[in-house]
Amino acid sequence: MSRAFVNQICAALPGATAADPTTELDSWKVGGKMFACFGDRIDGVCVKTDSVDTAAMLIDAGAATKAPYFHKSWVLVSFDSAEDELRHRIAVSYDIIFKALPKKTRDAIGQA
Repeated sequence: MSRAFVNQICAALPGATAADPTTELDSWKVGGKMFACFGDRIDGVCVKTDSVDTAAMLIDAGAATKAPYFHKSWVLVSFDSAEDELRHRIAVSYDIIFKALPKKTRDAIGQA
């Protein structure tokens, strides 16, 4: 997989917007909140998990590594991961962030 492939996945999610990499981190957001982020020197995408325990489990299982500079609930999923796993981790991250948005914001995105 590649950054372009991840961009395709993220772009298909309702209300997802790419941040301007010239002024912000190269990332994807929903409702102004980041759910996926790329690093300049890493070969993967950082995504949020539902808990520190889930992140630790994914790291222990070899499905992800610690996301540099992020909270412990974020993990780095390699571009070498299986396509289904990459899609799943991005979708889970998106859902976590989306569900934490204010209802008014969620409703506006749902109508977009």
